[in-house]
Amino acid sequence: MKRDAIIGGVMGVIIGDALGLPVQFMTKTEIKKNPITDMTGGGATGLEPGAWSDDSSLTLCLAESLYEVGYNPADIARRFVMWYRDGYLTPLGKSFDIGETTEIAMKRLIHGVAPFKAGPTDANSNGNGSLMRILPATLFFAHESDYTMIQRICEVSKITHGHPRSQLACSLYSLFVRELLKGSSPQKAYDTMRLKSQTVFFIDRKIGKQLSHFKRIISGELPDLDESDIKSGGYVVESLEAALWSFLTTSSFEDAVLKAVNLGWDTDTVGAITGSMAGVHYGFSNIPDHWLRKLLDYEKIMSLTNQFAERILQTK
Repeated sequence: MKRDAIIGGVMGVIIGDALGLPVQFMTKTEIKKNPITDMTGGGATGLEPGAWSDDSSLTLCLAESLYEVGYNPADIARRFVMWYRDGYLTPLGKSFDIGETTEIAMKRLIHGVAPFKAGPTDANSNGNGSLMRILPATLFFAHESDYTMIQRICEVSKITHGHPRSQLACSLYSLFVRELLKGSSPQKAYDTMRLKSQTVFFIDRKIGKQLSHFKRIISGELPDLDESDIKSGGYVVESLEAALWSFLTTSSFEDAVLKAVNLGWDTDTVGAITGSMAGVHYGFSNIPDHWLRKLLDYEKIMSLTNQFAERILQTK
């Protein structure tokens, strides 16, 4: 595992988030009138260029917890609550753009519910709020066996999203990203993830039963779909499809994240997920410097990301 890939993945989350935030909730048609080609501000949030949202904040909270104390779900949950209640690791000193499922989980954690019981478990609670922040756990557990990594990924997802479908989305994503970390091409990583999905999830029937919801990914047809067939809303299946499609149908970091955010709707999160994949594959060295330098609190988040990368490289 290379430092360039680790740092690229985490910073890719934040770049994708910041690029997509100004056009969040806009339709594809609306965005096409003035496509995103650079980091801008404004939009529904009215923030300055380089601002980032909950996607990045929760990713950074998870990364910080993992490098400071190792895997400790109670500590992860504590930092998530600090973000929610106190604006911890936010660019503006306050949390915003919070998904409904995540907010329910935060309130449960504040009232003493155990981390693995906090995430809502109903089928309507399958937003993308755990997928968008799962990368640090993927990186941290990438050296483990398939089964151990997936167990940990599901546990980290449960802190905010307790339904098996959200956990499966995080697990498929993690299997894919781990292959990228090994140096596989995007297509080979995709094929390996699809192949493994037919075996590794049948140990847990609750997880395995959710595979039917991911049939466009598992079938292999996803990269061949037309843009008009790709949805990019907050539903976790749509978000994973849109991110994979954007990444698999481009050949550079810049093209991947711009393709993602110009799809419309949940642009910051689809951008963040795509950015994580592209950042791991192309590396930090291939993220445009003019985007990085526009990020709010750039030096702070780079310092945190470097410490996280050092921890992973020491323990792999």
